Amino acid sequence: MLRIALIGCGHIGTVHSYALGQLARAGLVDAGITATFDPDHERAVRTAGHHDAAAFDDLEAALADVDVAWICTWTAGHAAAVRAAVARDLAVFCEKPLAPTIDGCLEIAEALRPRPHQVGLVLRHAPVFAAFAGAVASGRHGRPMAVVFRDDQYFPIQGMYGSTWRADASKAGGGTLIEHSIHDIDVRQWILGPVTEVSAATAETFGHPGIEDVAALRCAFDSGAAATLTSVWHQVLSRPSTRRLELFCEDAMLWTEDDYLGPVHVETSAGHEEVVAEPPGWIDRLHTPEVLAKSVAQYADPSKRFLDALVAAGAAGGGTGGMGTLGPAIGAPTVDDALAAHEVVDAAYRSAAAGGTVIAVAGVPPVTGPDPASR
Repeated sequence: MLRIALIGCGHIGTVHSYALGQLARAGLVDAGITATFDPDHERAVRTAGHHDAAAFDDLEAALADVDVAWICTWTAGHAAAVRAAVARDLAVFCEKPLAPTIDGCLEIAEALRPRPHQVGLVLRHAPVFAAFAGAVASGRHGRPMAVVFRDDQYFPIQGMYGSTWRADASKAGGGTLIEHSIHDIDVRQWILGPVTEVSAATAETFGHPGIEDVAALRCAFDSGAAATLTSVWHQVLSRPSTRRLELFCEDAMLWTEDDYLGPVHVETSAGHEEVVAEPPGWIDRLHTPEVLAKSVAQYADPSKRFLDALVAAGAAGGGTGGMGTLGPAIGAPTVDDALAAHEVVDAAYRSAAAGGTVIAVAGVPPVTGPDPASR
């Protein structure tokens, strides 16, 4: 069995803890959490209790006897955890964003690139976006022309998130753009290809220095398509996390207001149809309360794919606490996918600081994500 150390037991760590526990209890993965660590030791203890795991008050000790480091700390804590995991020859799952700065992202990418790893850009695995990617790749609606993307969420320092660190630029690196819409930028590049230039404006409505709660971007793609992105953290507590994507192709307009299953609405000259994106066939084996079902499913699928790939590559059963001779980039998205998104974010911040000047994106081309046809 693959032994997992969960590093960081806050909101997103709890989501991963629940998803991994559900997968293991349903017999869907040959893996389980055996160690936990959090700067707040009581949180590590509570999380460990759900897995019959050991809670540690030291990062190195938590990583001493496991195969995989599952890193879910606040953003500024990723680098230290990645370095410690790589030093022990572990496979690594690292949540997004990689780091608060582009230099920090490059450091993490250099450390992870030779190792089996995966980054938590989970929209790549959402069936609805796989349907969008498949439609574009098929060419049946003509060339993609324009994208309108809106991403809104109540400020996640409260409510079910309670991530107070997201109001601290030293821990988060920024606000809604880097912390939330890094997902949106990644999935748009997966669907449309690399962004070549960006202009942006940001605002700090709620007065947290360095934490933008509004970001408005205009992006140009190498494919010739153009896109806008509006990302906002507000105080409408009835809207925890909502996305709307509109994609105009030459011969169709596709849109959705759900970022997991859709449906995808397709309007052509022949009329309107709805395409329902199907979840993985095993999803009903998870015993998840309805209120948590969407969140757990969004994280369970990429987690299962990563763990299955590690097992298939021979990661389990060695008893060495490391990955031995396993090759790199077993999971997707990889650090190069994440870097491609971070390059756009960095260019957007530089554009906003310069009053909206158009900034060229000299980034890392994204690697191919999950094949939409495999769903």
